[in-house]
Amino acid sequence: MKTRLLRLTPHENIYTLPNILTFSRLLAAPLVGYLVVHDHHAWAIGLFAYAGITDLVDGWIARKWKLQTVVGTVIDPMADKTLMTVLVGVLAWKGAMPLWLAGIILSRDVLLGLAAIYYRYISLPPPKTFSRYWDFSLPSAEVHPTGISKINTALQLGLIGWTVGMPLMVGYGWGEALESGLVGMQ
Repeated sequence: MKTRLLRLTPHENIYTLPNILTFSRLLAAPLVGYLVVHDHHAWAIGLFAYAGITDLVDGWIARKWKLQTVVGTVIDPMADKTLMTVLVGVLAWKGAMPLWLAGIILSRDVLLGLAAIYYRYISLPPPKTFSRYWDFSLPSAEVHPTGISKINTALQLGLIGWTVGMPLMVGYGWGEALESGLVGMQ
């Protein structure tokens, strides 16, 4: 039965360069949060920039060399949301971001995460088992972000990058002007 099931269910190669780059962004997210908590802002902004560059590069590589995978369409936004969630939580905890704004961003991301979990389940080919749910080589639902979602993510990443980099800018004398913009939001 298991051999027959493997023949009927298509698997895709998930070990592609774009997926590896995306997975590295998932691993980088908690490290960026750790660096911000411990006030290593230069390293944090460098790793944040790495995440942004690999976000652009992995999609380009996947499209250029036809390496798109269903798992890539899922873990790419997951990496973005993980980085966003970690940094929003850390910045709010440190008082660098207003709590009301952090609450809005985190609530939206939690709802999107729950929707993704449900969507994966309902689109998984039968039989729906725990091991098959977590087997990402089994394609199910593809995620295609909308234009407004991409704009929202870009604005959020811009705000987060600005806020993470703020302590570095203060050292160069730009802090008062930039800080007044963030204080105005509170």
